[in-house]
Amino acid sequence: MTIGKGYQDRNLSEHEIRDVMEEGLETLDIEGEKVLIIIPDLTRTAPIPLFFRIFYELIGEEAEVLDYLVALGTHPIMSEKALNRRVGITAEERRGKYAGVRIFNHRWDLPDTFVTLGTIPAAEVEELSEGRLSLDVPVRLNRLILDYDQLIIVGPVFPHEVVGFSGGNKYFLPGICGQEVIDATHWLGALMTSMAIIGTKDTPVRRMIDRAASFIDQPKACFSMVVEDEGLAGLYFGSPEEAWSAAADLSSELHIRYLDHPVEKVLSVLPEMYDDMWTGGKGMYKVEPVVADGGEVIIYAPHVTEVSYTWG
Repeated sequence: MTIGKGYQDRNLSEHEIRDVMEEGLETLDIEGEKVLIIIPDLTRTAPIPLFFRIFYELIGEEAEVLDYLVALGTHPIMSEKALNRRVGITAEERRGKYAGVRIFNHRWDLPDTFVTLGTIPAAEVEELSEGRLSLDVPVRLNRLILDYDQLIIVGPVFPHEVVGFSGGNKYFLPGICGQEVIDATHWLGALMTSMAIIGTKDTPVRRMIDRAASFIDQPKACFSMVVEDEGLAGLYFGSPEEAWSAAADLSSELHIRYLDHPVEKVLSVLPEMYDDMWTGGKGMYKVEPVVADGGEVIIYAPHVTEVSYTWG
């Protein structure tokens, strides 16, 4: 069952957002439980501060534990200042009002972070990838999830160059998973090309991610956002698959523009949240489908001074 609202001509009010959150959380058995909320890092535009505040108001006293894990994938580890900015609180508020709420980085850089939940065998990978890959893929995730009774994903859904549309189980994989799934899914996406994937709802990469997420035994729920003009055009709650599907449908209407003819030259202005060339490649991926054969993409990003903060 999916709970939610979405519009093509306006954004949700804060009251409507709160109503969807309250109705969704009422379907979960939160009282006395340990709850882990998985959120994006600062490379994703989303009103996480609003959700942080409302989650605390709705279940901060009801849950035994209310913690957060940032789904970094392999993005740089966030400082305490950056974590506070992500959830919209001051250092004083974190030490005071929200002292009982822990906010964790996904420490992808530490081997002890991970636990192996299972393996997708080569024969199944070959089927999921439509014959493009044939290898065993171990499913390793952040072992923190084993300490909680309820996992809740919170994040935006938009056209994505590797998986089709972001969000849903992607916050588990690659968000908090080991290198094997990251490599397999990104290589599969590369073999298919972003041209064939971006803005496509049903892709082999999405199917592989959903299959890997099925190894997680803990109860999983998801709030999928459709971000528009710094607000939310849609918010859907349900299983990661259901909430994501509803949000992807709205995103496909709001976030994809169709042109009558391909473009010879595109100036792609890179937002400052992409602060190195590795993440800045999105300035090409997102516009590639409209560029004519032999055309040119110019990425304008005077703020970028590093090739990759993660990989050097």
